[in-house]
Amino acid sequence: MPLVTTGELVARAHAEGCGVAAFNVITLEHAEAIALGAERAQAPAILQISQNAVAFHGGRLGPIAAATAAVARASSAPLALHLDHVTDPELLRAAHPEGFSSVMVDASKLPYAENVKATADAVRWGHERGLWIEAELGEVGGKSGEPPLDAHAPGARTDPAEAAAYVADTGVDALAVAVGSSHAMTTRTASLDHDLIHALRAAVPVPLVLHGSSGVPDTDLRTAVAGGVVKVNVGTALNSAYTSAVRTALAEAPGVDPRPYLTRARQAMTTTVTHYLSLLGPC
Repeated sequence: MPLVTTGELVARAHAEGCGVAAFNVITLEHAEAIALGAERAQAPAILQISQNAVAFHGGRLGPIAAATAAVARASSAPLALHLDHVTDPELLRAAHPEGFSSVMVDASKLPYAENVKATADAVRWGHERGLWIEAELGEVGGKSGEPPLDAHAPGARTDPAEAAAYVADTGVDALAVAVGSSHAMTTRTASLDHDLIHALRAAVPVPLVLHGSSGVPDTDLRTAVAGGVVKVNVGTALNSAYTSAVRTALAEAPGVDPRPYLTRARQAMTTTVTHYLSLLGPC
């Protein structure tokens, strides 16, 4: 079916009080697993390609974007294409021509005033071209090989009053918030601050986004969505499933043909996608 937009999937989830999952694509097998998992769960999903994934593909957005979009269009599930954690202005400008309906502009490492200015400029540029823009305030941490962040350290979490001012000053369509999760967690031991999620939901008029969801237990994710989180980003959980399946397959039957172990990897990721989509509830 034709691609849907991230904006419409998030708006629908926001209105209905459920969550929509956004899964990171690195290889073609990731995209295929997300599409198949969404079909099995009979749920919408967002396929997102990060700036790091683009760098992995030689800095070329076009090929991986075209392949991911083709997989999404061939699926019977409602799927959207999102560009994630963009810090490079050139990559932002490449999003619309490649079929992305949304971009997460990441200026979170800049001082607050610079973050506001950079994000507001990106929002103006993106909205002129029909792009839905997500941004981040706070420190989720764990990205790009950086050391794990204490998600509950002073100053790490998103302040509700500052978040309200940030959204008003930038015009973003959604806000990624730091509430206790961290990127690249391989254990599901993150402890979310649900009181903070409720306070942010009350303070901020746009949908909230949770990054680092792979490290969050199922019960906490359900509670977070009930408390106001709408877009739930999942990346490491797919990579863990992929890598574990490849290791097991090669241990059982070493060989040079990648298809048997990549098939197992794709199947494992599909199961993971279906689990998360079922967890977040029908929408």
